[in-house]
Amino acid sequence: MESNYSYAEFLKVVGKNSSTRHAEKLLNEIYLDLFLKHIHREQIKERLLTLIDISLDGRDEQSFRLYAEKLAKADEKD
Repeated sequence: MESNYSYAEFLKVVGKNSSTRHAEKLLNEIYLDLFLKHIHREQIKERLLTLIDISLDGRDEQSFRLYAEKLAKADEKD
């Protein structure tokens, strides 16, 4: 899911007098990639929160600490 799109690349495409359609397509790909990354991050966080709840319900301190640490790392990346 990693992509190397950048605003600079977009400007190069537009600056070369290429078709507007090509520039729009590239911009749409960038937006789609960002959207999918956002959705993926949210799903991971939600899953970790569920696992934390299960750990708390089961009084499993080791699992709780593991999932809480993973959640903290996921939050750092944002």
